Amino acid sequence: MTGLKLLYVEDDARLAEQVRETLSAQGDSVEWVASGGEGLARAASEAFDVVILDRMLPDLNGIDLVARLREAGVAAPVLMLSALGRVENRVDGLEAGVDDYMAKPFEPSELVARIRALHRRAAGQAHSAVILFGDMECHVKARTAHRQGRHIPLSPKEFKLFKYLIENGGEVVTREMLLRHVWNLSFDPQTNVIDVSVGRLRRKLEEGFETPVLETIWGTGYRLVAA
Repeated sequence: MTGLKLLYVEDDARLAEQVRETLSAQGDSVEWVASGGEGLARAASEAFDVVILDRMLPDLNGIDLVARLREAGVAAPVLMLSALGRVENRVDGLEAGVDDYMAKPFEPSELVARIRALHRRAAGQAHSAVILFGDMECHVKARTAHRQGRHIPLSPKEFKLFKYLIENGGEVVTREMLLRHVWNLSFDPQTNVIDVSVGRLRRKLEEGFETPVLETIWGTGYRLVAA
């Protein structure tokens, strides 16, 4: 893999320099900015392979920044770094639309590995611009969902859930698979986050249509079916 073009939003200058040195040693090009406002402006004006951002920025909360990035049409995968490493903090970040979440302190080698995994995943998605299943469409690059030609407005997390379900259309998807691929969690946080998110997605996909498309497989998981 050739070096990646990375945007790093971090107000801690010492940590930023350490991370820049680590990533530059891998051949990556790292642009560092110290505020959320600068990060938003740079990400919206230029394409980056991965955006890395701190959660607690002086001018703009990292969670809000992710939402602003997506509203601005920034499709680059986002890795959030934060001193807030409890399960609920990580779930909040992933729910907000970040693609991966690492708690501080972290091992530099793990940071490098996660950035490369995010880039590989995004590059794979780019090859499949539109996924079709039944009367539904998933426009990957535009991050939009449609049914019978009608646009279905989804939050970043709902879109990620829909995309995973349509990629596995007709197949049973277990709760463990959803945790791993949609929430990037290798453990069950013992919350009802999946049920709530699936419930919201189901309402949006089925309200105003005659045929249901999202089945609950009791005790196992869910299945998207073709209408």
